[in-house]
Amino acid sequence: MSQPRHILPGATYLITRRVQRRHFLLRPDSAINQILLYLLAVSACLYGLQVHAFCAMSTHYHLVATDVQGVLPHFLRDFHRIVALCTKVLRKWEGTLWDHEPTSVVELLTPDAVIEKIAYVLANPVAAGLVEHAHQWPGAKVDVGELGRGTFGATRPTGFLDPTNPQWPEEAMLPLHLPPTVAQEGAEDFRRQVAGELDRLEAAAHAEMQKQEQERRFLGATRACEVSPYDRATSFELLRDRNPTFAVGRQQDTALKIAAATAVSKFRAAYRAALGLWCGLVRSIAFPAGTWWMRVFHGANIAVVDGAGVADVVLVV
Repeated sequence: MSQPRHILPGATYLITRRVQRRHFLLRPDSAINQILLYLLAVSACLYGLQVHAFCAMSTHYHLVATDVQGVLPHFLRDFHRIVALCTKVLRKWEGTLWDHEPTSVVELLTPDAVIEKIAYVLANPVAAGLVEHAHQWPGAKVDVGELGRGTFGATRPTGFLDPTNPQWPEEAMLPLHLPPTVAQEGAEDFRRQVAGELDRLEAAAHAEMQKQEQERRFLGATRACEVSPYDRATSFELLRDRNPTFAVGRQQDTALKIAAATAVSKFRAAYRAALGLWCGLVRSIAFPAGTWWMRVFHGANIAVVDGAGVADVVLVV
């Protein structure tokens, strides 16, 4: 049984979804970039997501966004579904697009975590040995200078979507928002911090390339666009033995990390206790704040958030 999702309005997340068996189906080209940017703009506007950073690699994508309305699962459902359908038509692909593992959703609990994860997203093509600097990646992405002030989008891709359906406008544009932890007057400082962290990650990637036993070079943007979308990545990858749900930043003290982990454990324990009573036909039970599935699909009662961010199991009289 999968763990319950904790969804609260206003949370900021790092979202990652992988392609089935690491195929290069999202290999950058004008058609796939148009599909991704258009559908991201449409889906984010529909569900009120504030997009902060985005980078589409050939085998996966990363997105940092704030779920203002607390409807992230609906956004992920629709965005992933329509991207999969359009990509399968484009690539003439008969199998599934997305990996069988669930989408990775990591809540960013501190300003440091937001800065680090945005830099991580932007540095992904460099860390993968594809380009020497993040701005050289030809895939759909956000650059440092666009954070909080750029706009991205695309015209409706032809041949995939019904032009008579008002859901698919001719053009979809989406402004890039500053994270809620950043005030407008601190925007330049925020971009400088992200740029500094990006420089650190790029330097680490360059050093790692030099440490290889056989001299390696970055693949380059041109060659990255020339690989077959039906090939698969063959580089070694560790098995995914962990599925993190939150990040606080590497410089944060241990107490904050323990408090965050305790909050997750408390939510899950309260959810399991409430679910046990619900299965026993106790419909007056209130699930802990942040419960998604039981609230949306079964109309279950939700407890009021306490000072620690999670409510214990209570009966609604």
